[in-house]
Amino acid sequence: MKLLRYGPPKNEKPGLLDSQGVIRDLSGHIRDISPETVTPEGLARIAALESDGLPRVAGTPRIGVPVKGIGKFVAIGLNYADHAQEAHLPIPTEPPMFTKAISCLSGPNDDVMLPRDSLKSDWEVELGVIIGRTARYVSEEQALQHVAGYVLANDVSERAFQMERGTQWDKGKGCDTFGPVGPWLVTADEVGEVQKLELFLNVNGHRMQTGNTQRMIFPVRHLISYVSRFMTLYPGDLLITGTPPGVGLGRKPPLFLKAGDVMHLGIEKLGEQKQKVVAWHDLGEQVLP
Repeated sequence: MKLLRYGPPKNEKPGLLDSQGVIRDLSGHIRDISPETVTPEGLARIAALESDGLPRVAGTPRIGVPVKGIGKFVAIGLNYADHAQEAHLPIPTEPPMFTKAISCLSGPNDDVMLPRDSLKSDWEVELGVIIGRTARYVSEEQALQHVAGYVLANDVSERAFQMERGTQWDKGKGCDTFGPVGPWLVTADEVGEVQKLELFLNVNGHRMQTGNTQRMIFPVRHLISYVSRFMTLYPGDLLITGTPPGVGLGRKPPLFLKAGDVMHLGIEKLGEQKQKVVAWHDLGEQVLP
C-alpha cells in the first residue's frame, strides 16, 4: 500500500494511493495516518478495505508528511563510502548517529526555506524507514520485521552550522523545513528488497546525486538493530539512512543552495519530491508538523 496525508498544513486528511495513481480518502475509516495506524494491526485494517469503494479525491491537493505524530527523527551519517570520501571524512566503522528536530518536518513539495545567516545549505536524498513495531535491542535477523514501510526524504543540511559551529551536527540539520518527507509511505511488502533501490537528486535540472541502496556501508537491518541498542524505536518513528555522493559540499568548487533553486529527487518505488528554495522569513506557527 501507499499511504499519504493530503490537504493544507495542519488540516491534512488520511489517504491511500490506489493502483491507478488515484488518491482515495480514508477519513471515513481512520482518523489519520498515525503511529497507531502503522502498526501491523493498523496496516491490516487498511489493507482489508476495498480501495475502489473509497471516495476519490479530486484535483491535485497538497501532500503532507505521510505520518502524523512522528516521535523521533533519527539520522545516520556517512553511510555510503563515496560520500564519506567526498566529505573528506574517514569511512566509519560504526554508524554515526544524529537527530533532526521534529519541527523541521515538511511535505514533500513544500518550499525549503534557507535559515537566517545561511551560507552553505545543501541537499541529501535519503531512504527513510518508518518503524511499525517497538524495537529495543533487536537482532539484525529480526530488524526488518519492525518496519512498517519506507519513505523518500531530503536531509537538507546547513554545512556551516553543521561543521563550523562546534561539534554537534544537529545544529545544521533541524532548521525549519529541512525535513521534506513523502509523498507517501510505501509498506514494506510492496517495496520488497530494500537494498536494491535507485536514488537520484537534481538541482535546477542538473543531476547531482545518483546512487543505489546496495552501496550502503551499513544496510537497513543493521541500522535498525544498531540504533535500537541506544534508544527504543516506537511505531511512527522515522530513521533516515544516509546519502550517496554528489552533495554540494563535495563539489569542486562547492555549490550550495540559494533562493530560487529547485530540488527534484526520487527513490525507486517510493515516488518523487520537488522543492523550491526560498529566503528566510518568519513562518509563525505554520511550521509545526
